[in-house]
Amino acid sequence: MPSEMLDMMTEASIKAGQTIMDVYAEPIQSETKSDGSPVTVADERAEKIILSYLNKTGIPVLAEESAAAGHIPELGRRFFVVDPLDGTKEFINRNGQFTVNIALVEDGLPTMGVVLAPALGQLFVGDKDGAFEYKMVEGKPTNKTPLNVAKSGPMNIVASRSHGHKALEPLCEAFDVKGNVSVGSSLKFCLLARGEAWLYPRFTPTCEWDTAAGQAILQAAGGTVFAIAGTELTYGKSEGQFYNPYFAAAANAELAKRAADKIRELVGSEGDVKLT
Repeated sequence: MPSEMLDMMTEASIKAGQTIMDVYAEPIQSETKSDGSPVTVADERAEKIILSYLNKTGIPVLAEESAAAGHIPELGRRFFVVDPLDGTKEFINRNGQFTVNIALVEDGLPTMGVVLAPALGQLFVGDKDGAFEYKMVEGKPTNKTPLNVAKSGPMNIVASRSHGHKALEPLCEAFDVKGNVSVGSSLKFCLLARGEAWLYPRFTPTCEWDTAAGQAILQAAGGTVFAIAGTELTYGKSEGQFYNPYFAAAANAELAKRAADKIRELVGSEGDVKLT
């Protein structure tokens, strides 16, 4: 691993992933949070493990379950963003497409990220030294593979035409989309980082913990994420309860900017960040 910080984040994700898989092996019970989203004991146990690692650094942590309970620290210019189990619905449905997300944000942008898909044995990491994918074998990262965004090939997107927002079809027409791939959780960003698609347009609500780690990995692979305002997607939006505006993640900044502008044209103020 390229840094001690990333090494620690990776170890935290692996330990959390092991706990998640212990729960996954048993009958799964879930509850509904105040925002209507599901939560399981796996979310809570995984977050506790991750916090036991990150809290040692003295850097503030914005973590999904802690935030839901009202525990939000003063973030400052440098903080972690954690989703202990991204894709809880995928977890409950047992399709394997759920992840552990840990990111480091500096001056509003994610600079380091880890995404672990424990059921799939896939680990993605990214920082200033690049983005990489590992295969998990007996709890250890192996087979390190560099990740790079698409530079050529057909305009594929990460989205579903049949289940997407009403604006997805005109967006696909505007960008002459040839095909689409669909996957759960923050793995969408990882598909872009792999070069398997060019664009991931998001027309439904997300929170910062859903996107920070994936954005860090995509950026490390050469891509970027633009909010519909036409600027990079930033973090620490406490005034909006840490909701993201609609956005476009893409293989390059020019495509991300054009797609974000098109999304704003199609949805208008519907896609702005939710304010308190």
